[in-house]
Amino acid sequence: MADSRVKIGFLVALNDGNLVEEESAPKLPIFEGGNVLGRSEFCVSDKRVSRKHVSLDAMEDGAATVIVEGSNPIVIRSRDQRKKLCSGESIRVEDGDVVELIPGHHYFKYVKLADDDENKSSPGTRKRSSIKGRAAEDDEELIKKKRQVADDEAFARKLQDEFITNSHAQKSALLSESSNHHQSTMEKAICHFSVSKDKQPFTFRLMRVKGLPAWANSSSVTISDVIQGDILFAVLSNYMVDVDWLISACPLLGRIPHVLLIHGESDNTLSHLQKSKFANWILHKPPLPISYGTHHSKAMFLVYARGLRVIIHTANLINVDWNNKSQGLWMQDFPWKDQKDLSRGCGFENDLIDYLSALKWPEFSINLPTIGDFKINPFFFKKFDYSSAAVRIIASVPGYHKGPNLKKWGHMKLRTVLQECVFDKEFQNAPLVYQFSSLGSLDEKWMEELAASMSSGFLEDKTPLGLGKALIIWPTVEDVRCSLEGYAAGNAIPSPQKNVEKIFLKKYWARWKATHTGRCHAMPHIKTFGRYNGQDLAWFLLTSSNLSKAAWGALQKNNSQLMIRSYELGVLFLPSSIRDKPVFSCTESGSWSENKCGSSSNGQDHRTKLVTLCWRGNNNQDLPSEVISLPVPYELPPQPYSSEDVPWSWDKQYSKADVYGQRWPRHVQLYTQDS
Repeated sequence: MADSRVKIGFLVALNDGNLVEEESAPKLPIFEGGNVLGRSEFCVSDKRVSRKHVSLDAMEDGAATVIVEGSNPIVIRSRDQRKKLCSGESIRVEDGDVVELIPGHHYFKYVKLADDDENKSSPGTRKRSSIKGRAAEDDEELIKKKRQVADDEAFARKLQDEFITNSHAQKSALLSESSNHHQSTMEKAICHFSVSKDKQPFTFRLMRVKGLPAWANSSSVTISDVIQGDILFAVLSNYMVDVDWLISACPLLGRIPHVLLIHGESDNTLSHLQKSKFANWILHKPPLPISYGTHHSKAMFLVYARGLRVIIHTANLINVDWNNKSQGLWMQDFPWKDQKDLSRGCGFENDLIDYLSALKWPEFSINLPTIGDFKINPFFFKKFDYSSAAVRIIASVPGYHKGPNLKKWGHMKLRTVLQECVFDKEFQNAPLVYQFSSLGSLDEKWMEELAASMSSGFLEDKTPLGLGKALIIWPTVEDVRCSLEGYAAGNAIPSPQKNVEKIFLKKYWARWKATHTGRCHAMPHIKTFGRYNGQDLAWFLLTSSNLSKAAWGALQKNNSQLMIRSYELGVLFLPSSIRDKPVFSCTESGSWSENKCGSSSNGQDHRTKLVTLCWRGNNNQDLPSEVISLPVPYELPPQPYSSEDVPWSWDKQYSKADVYGQRWPRHVQLYTQDS
């Protein structure tokens, strides 16, 4: 499968002082057509450089048009003349012109390829001839494997080409012959995943990935799909925040009267955040009492005149997380309580207020039009009715937790909730799956501790479910190399070799395979944990927690104390008895009562059943009303690594070029290890 992209030239890094080429810096290739470039591509950690700072539209003759995509100006040096460009402005550049990303800082010279340069040819053409040359090898299986790798490379290049040009006109050319076979048998899973409004609280959504064909983004969501309507007050909780991108992606945020931004940014990036935010935004970084901890939770709490929208998700508030990665998001709307019900609570409310209280933001007062004056502290959120909550909250907060707090956080909270549940007999000794984007420094004892918590629960006859065997879904080096972003995707899978290559982990590794959701080449930043039997799910957790002691906690002092370093937040999906009742919306008047979970209207309870998209091969519209389909992005059961698969480590060197011709290390590592 050919790839028509042609390399036109390079951007070459120059020394800031004397504009001499930095020999040690890699050249950034520029291809014919659109090239979107930002902080990671330029190897610049300066947060004044946006993650989508400029774009270059390169032409076959070697000239290129530079467009300022970020909010900060750039300067173009051409023939001893300097021209300043502001956001949205463009200019044509020729061979030898210099781009100053920030006026006076970060210089790159545009160098076009010579007409006879062997690299100025179609990568697909080079690949085909390379494969043809290898076809003479004797090992037929090796040839077949190499051909598949070549198909993967071309597939990923084509997807990225769509991402840049926003064109889906050549969708049919995206897939190799083998991929077409998979599409015909698996595509229906995500294509027919449509969530009726009454079932939205009981499932989650995958986030839209730019560059994927339309079928792969069925029922997916963007940030503007969830932050909508007349919001009176918002709490945004996250680890990394790019305010420039956030406002451009969701301009509505600029019109919200009050915003509390709870973040995990380091001191050296905080100053830019403070300068870039709106005047009415309040910044807060929660206390980190134990070293190496982070505020890693990802959530939004949006207050409306009608109620509260709670959104718990897996993406940092940055461009690549909301556009290039496999991510997940859950949300549910809750009405204001009646005055007579203010003292009434439930498990979801108690867990939420406990978590918000641990963040220790400074109390402040606001006026909500038509509603009144309020002091904004954690107890403000007791004013909403969570009795319809369809999930349980599983959170982590830093500290040494003992006594009654031992079972309140981390994996001990999960253990406690699961111990209260009764599961079907099919899940006795059923396997576990762990999927995440960062691997901490682990040992076998702690893995057993975690598995004990995740294997909790009982059968109808009070028999324990029993220990489940766990597999870890983790991208291989080839997965990263052939991904939408090439090796750059490895920045968001920040685990070092010393953590990944521990001998005891070999028995856990399983492949990232996501054919049925179209996300094989969209590397996962989503974090999920669960227990399954075929396509049936005992339970499923969507969370910010990676696989680390920092996130989940580690038992100490003869199991009487749980030490946690970081803040995390997740939602646990369980089979449960749901009483028929209308589903509430903050942004639409009225309630939905048709096709509710449990179709009868006599107020009876109905026990839900959790399944994957591939359950019985049915399309989602034919599922029984009590069956809840969860868009698990990867295939179950997981496929263990072969002897040739190598787990990704971000601090190793990889000499084999990725789909953009780059080798690793290439990009600045933007994510912080959650170890």
